[in-house]
Amino acid sequence: MRIRNRRATALIESALWIPILMGLFVGMVQLARVSYTYYTLHKVLYNFARTAGTTPGLNFCADDGTLDSIKTFALAGVPGDETATILPNLTADQIEIRIERVNADNGALDECDCSSTGCDTASGGQPPDFVVASIPDGYPVTFTFIGLALEPIPLRAQVRVPFGGS
Repeated sequence: MRIRNRRATALIESALWIPILMGLFVGMVQLARVSYTYYTLHKVLYNFARTAGTTPGLNFCADDGTLDSIKTFALAGVPGDETATILPNLTADQIEIRIERVNADNGALDECDCSSTGCDTASGGQPPDFVVASIPDGYPVTFTFIGLALEPIPLRAQVRVPFGGS
């Protein structure tokens, strides 16, 4: 009789703990998926900023299509393929680029304007010090937990690389 009670107790304890353990496991898998997506998003932005910062003769103030082709390369991972993307639903329109220069007066980073005293190299300006790539509106990732789709989490990655490959 005592052995039967132990088996029944073990069965009840297992029935109580298995859903909790499965919920924790599913939650860990979802957190890993969000972390992987953030890392991949960060890598895409890094590739874009690094390629833009090391492309010789690139004028950030002129819209000649070079930045768009660099965005396409960073999104797809291969040059010239506009259909493939590393992350689903990530488009070139979501990526924003900003050029920055160190302020000589206070040492702070300021956005470099497109003028002859700024970063417009075509009209005699100096090149920027840093290239910043970001997704200001965020890349939405839906966190699904045990069949419940929660509100999308906007991942706002930002990458700052030195201009010129130094």
